Amino acid sequence: MIRSGQVGVNGTIRRDPETPVRVEHDRIAVNGRLVEPQAKIYLLMNKPRGVVTTASDEKGRETVYSVLASSRADLPAWVAPVGRLDKASEGLLLLTNDSEWGACIAAPATHLQKTYHVQIATVADEAFLSALVRGVRDESREVLRAKRARLLRSGQKNCWLEIVLDEGKNRQIRRMMDVVGVETLRLIRIAIGPLQLGKLANGPAAWQRNVKAPARECRESDPCKNESRQGRHVFRTAEERRKI
Repeated sequence: MIRSGQVGVNGTIRRDPETPVRVEHDRIAVNGRLVEPQAKIYLLMNKPRGVVTTASDEKGRETVYSVLASSRADLPAWVAPVGRLDKASEGLLLLTNDSEWGACIAAPATHLQKTYHVQIATVADEAFLSALVRGVRDESREVLRAKRARLLRSGQKNCWLEIVLDEGKNRQIRRMMDVVGVETLRLIRIAIGPLQLGKLANGPAAWQRNVKAPARECRESDPCKNESRQGRHVFRTAEERRKI
């Protein structure tokens, strides 16, 4: 397409596929038609338990995309999950078509804090909480530790903890509990940086308030030194979608 002269940059036909282009400033046209920047979408989903964060599943399990489809989310572009929540976990999941922003949020090197409420099949004492913060070593000899851990409430045989992570390791909390021999009964992610799950119902929704705040923390942490490319943001609530 480019070599055949169908693509123009700032009014000039460019036949070299390696021609540098500044997406934020240059006007790109194909066959004389201007290519508009794709709308940037940032979604906050309260992922239900039992849903997997993949585009499709060979076992026929429900995915986050089937949740989006069932809600009639009129998205103008494909969105991808930022990080993952395993099938048994629930709570705050970010989805976006801004790959730079998503990579910045998910990068372990940013140490962006993620907060979880976790129900476990024991009553935790101070020694238990301190052990989680000091760190435990799993069977592969990897050290897993929480940034913070505190007791929220307890019953006779189980309790709820608030655990804050800043390492982003796969299934970290469940692996920590396995090491200490405690069953994880329920795991809910309630926050990613300043983004809060709040009272968001199960399924998709979009909030404009503070939705891009973590990107600033990422850039300050180094991995995303370049400013995120600016675009037209789309934030639609379920109520707004019904009016369209």
